[in-house]
Amino acid sequence: MRDVAIIGIGSTNFGKNQKGIIELGVEACNKAIADAGIGANEIQCLYLGNFIGEVLTGQAIIAAMVAKGIGLGPVPVTKVEGACASGGIALRQAFLAVATGEVDLALAAGTEKMSAASTSKITSALAGAFDQNLDGKVGTTFPGFFALCFNAYMQKYGVSEKYIHQIAVKSRENAVKNPVCYLRKPTTVDDIMLSYPVAEPLHMADCCPISDGAAAVVLCPVEMAKEYSKKPVKILSVTQTLGTTRISDMPDMIRFDATIRAAQKAYKQAGINAEDVDVAELHDCFTIAEVIDSEDLGFFKKGEGALAAADGETKITGRIPINPSGGLLSRGHPVGATGLAQVYEIVKQLRGEAVNQVPNPEIGLTHNLGGPAAVCTVSILQKI
Repeated sequence: MRDVAIIGIGSTNFGKNQKGIIELGVEACNKAIADAGIGANEIQCLYLGNFIGEVLTGQAIIAAMVAKGIGLGPVPVTKVEGACASGGIALRQAFLAVATGEVDLALAAGTEKMSAASTSKITSALAGAFDQNLDGKVGTTFPGFFALCFNAYMQKYGVSEKYIHQIAVKSRENAVKNPVCYLRKPTTVDDIMLSYPVAEPLHMADCCPISDGAAAVVLCPVEMAKEYSKKPVKILSVTQTLGTTRISDMPDMIRFDATIRAAQKAYKQAGINAEDVDVAELHDCFTIAEVIDSEDLGFFKKGEGALAAADGETKITGRIPINPSGGLLSRGHPVGATGLAQVYEIVKQLRGEAVNQVPNPEIGLTHNLGGPAAVCTVSILQKI
């Protein structure tokens, strides 16, 4: 297996966009290709993450159409789907294509167009990530699922909901200066408590916004990376694990086993521990998700994640900066694109080019989750 590096990154702005799903994907890919200093005709494969594009837009063959839009040659193009972890899976497949020697230049991308559909249609489409023979039949939604997690966490650890709302406050603080983000207005815990309740105890600001967007990265072998980029970033590991597909199969509502297993594998492959991570982008689709993620990844002990965040340990100047981009909560969550948007931010951090720059990071982590913790990817990146 060859060592692999990221040599180019690209992202659209997230939020409501007049462009369609293909145009968004093309924009992000073109930016990544330009950043790598190569031509589209040099790309040898494309893996593109997308979850609900066909349901919401009626458009299939999305990967092929993006490939045509950026001018790829007659190379393999593949759409991958793992619910909200689709982008992370696309990265892993591109990584494996380069690591195994199948190709030298691979493109991983993710794109999603959501804002043109009604809220009810989007909610129904997203709920397709639940088992339709069980959880889907009783009308389970993701706000409802994470509200259960939120309540279970407070009950077990005696933590006030105000500490968990603080995650959203931190997210907005980080988003203020980030032009990629959809929601950039600061908020407070009091504002959140007075805002519209979505599924108690979740309020509007506890939930990631419906969004359009795309992101992409170009990969190549490490030994070739300096030929293309002055600041390549090495991929130490990209892992993917299977979790639970039914809520009733979850042994604990405040622990996602897929995350724990993916993190353990990623740390082992990278030869590091959680303490070695300098900056992380986690799957904060809801505020409680960031808390659970931070504990499952080993950054905090069980029951301590919410209090640690409230104490400032996850701020840009904290012990382990989490979601300096603004995260899903503020950047937005165009579901197929999120995994690559996370990688985009971590590469920016390791290059020293981020809007909310963490001081001198050497190692960064991304965590992408799909379904009721059914699919998880964890990637660990290192400054070269």
